Amino acid sequence: MAAIPTQRETDSRACDAPAHPGAGPRARGRATLPGSPLAPGSARALVRAAFAEWADQGLTEPANSARLAEDAMAVVSELVTNAVLHAGTEVVVDWRLEETGAFVVEVGDQHPARAPRDPAGGEPPREASEQGRGLRLVATLAESWGVTYRTDAKTVWARLPAGGRRPRPPAAAPALETAEALAPRPYGTADGREWLGRGALSFLAEASDLLAGQLDESLVTALTGQLIVPRLADWCAVWLEDEATVRGGDGNPPARVWHASEDRAEELARALEKEPPCPREGLRSGPESYPWPGDALGPRGAHGTALAYRLIAGGRPLGTLVIGRCATERFPDEVTGLVEDLGRRVALAIGAARQYARQATISAVLQRGLLPGAVAEIPGVSSALVYEPRDQGGPSGDFYDLFPAGDGRWCFAVGDVQGKGPEAAVVIGLARPWLRLLAREGYRVADVLDRLNQLLLDDATEAADAAARALVAAGARPLVAGDSPQTRFLSLLYGELTPHDGGVRCTLASAGHPLPLHLRPDGEVRTAARPQTLLGVVEDETYTSETVELAPGDSLLCVTDGVTERRSGSRQFDDGDGLARALSGCAGLSAELIAERIRRLVHEFGGGLPEDDMALLVLQAG
Repeated sequence: MAAIPTQRETDSRACDAPAHPGAGPRARGRATLPGSPLAPGSARALVRAAFAEWADQGLTEPANSARLAEDAMAVVSELVTNAVLHAGTEVVVDWRLEETGAFVVEVGDQHPARAPRDPAGGEPPREASEQGRGLRLVATLAESWGVTYRTDAKTVWARLPAGGRRPRPPAAAPALETAEALAPRPYGTADGREWLGRGALSFLAEASDLLAGQLDESLVTALTGQLIVPRLADWCAVWLEDEATVRGGDGNPPARVWHASEDRAEELARALEKEPPCPREGLRSGPESYPWPGDALGPRGAHGTALAYRLIAGGRPLGTLVIGRCATERFPDEVTGLVEDLGRRVALAIGAARQYARQATISAVLQRGLLPGAVAEIPGVSSALVYEPRDQGGPSGDFYDLFPAGDGRWCFAVGDVQGKGPEAAVVIGLARPWLRLLAREGYRVADVLDRLNQLLLDDATEAADAAARALVAAGARPLVAGDSPQTRFLSLLYGELTPHDGGVRCTLASAGHPLPLHLRPDGEVRTAARPQTLLGVVEDETYTSETVELAPGDSLLCVTDGVTERRSGSRQFDDGDGLARALSGCAGLSAELIAERIRRLVHEFGGGLPEDDMALLVLQAG
């Protein structure tokens, strides 16, 4: 009779063929890492780079790649961490992307049970238990996993399904969920005491990665509570301070309060509001004693210990973290030190989130100033606009305008500046006001482009001269080729509309811009201009214009290259006159419906997030 297989034999059979039947790998990788606390971070970086490369090669589905990559990095990190903690030998990491879209990772070690090597030296920590927190996280995220034991080696493998295993929660929930899985067991338990001896370094590294990826300070404070309660404390609270002054004084509520028992959180928050932290002078992170809010914690919480940690980053106080543990006279030194280290990371994350928020606010104000508050309404013409900047937190390189120029004329512009951010904002800040000024002064289309071209060239020369003078004044070396400020190129489609009884006369010119398309009611599509040179490139360039008659029902489509160059693998949306074909299918639709259909087709073509800004203007004669 055959012997009943042991658990280890069963796991070994599962690992011998972890791939689905008939599913070969699309791509794979392998690395050997030292058995040190630095290995998990290296493994995460390798897997992150692999997913980025697979995305560039079109091997992963854009809609699922981000979630799968996030889960993959968490699982790889935990498997490597467990290998380092339990073995201390070199770790071999194999990963592959299967044809099914699933991700498989195998982490092998030489299996001796000894402490990991600590590059900083010192006494090796005590051995961790066989079942660490990492394998619980792996079991949560993986579709299947197993272990292979051999004479002198052990391999743990895990398979993640395409798109990741977790459901799609609200935006903040994945981070909170990760924090909950990452945090240790309560230190009062046997597992918790063991973890304090072995897992603190990995915990801090993982917590740093988690906090560093957040750009909202309220989410940072929520993650802080999730990491601390109930593992390191029964409750915690975070107070935040203004940029210039402390939000102190009576009645100052904490930004966030966490308690192991939800029914105590509200009462605790009211008590803490009456007793805000009063930090000492100077920038000392703590810990310092904090009054125990016994009345708010019920009979079982009448006595305990609370500590306050100042949150400091960049030499500036940002807030205070307070932790409390019931029925104890003091926190263990391991906990106080660990929370102090965590507090530094929390402070850095809050500082980064505030910097991002400031920059986003500045960018939003700047963006609003660069674009018209509203587009003009033109008699006998309906218009529709789509404007989608790729980066919502910074100035876009695309811009548009539609305005009255007097004498029964209206002018429109769709432009795209080379570059992004402040440099693009400078060019748009020059171009759009000058377009309006020249048009209202009576200059015709070609003359407007001639003068705008010269304006950009003159401005670039002045900027280069100013930069050279600043370098000379500072005692720096003279400018050489490539040192000068970026040349300010601008692609622009600019036109003038004159409504009349039989339709609309449109005079327009395209300077290095995707050509406008003229759609007739029968579905015929023609280009409405000829290509000319970018603005800001050639001195004394002379531009010309064309005139198109838009009969009732005719439409004019104007776009930026975020539409024409939208990519799907190696193909672009406008390959083989793709935009003209899409527009031909819009015959008979209103301006609004044409704009919406083109926008939808562009998004569906790429599948993932846009890689460029997109502006789209439809003008239709009534």
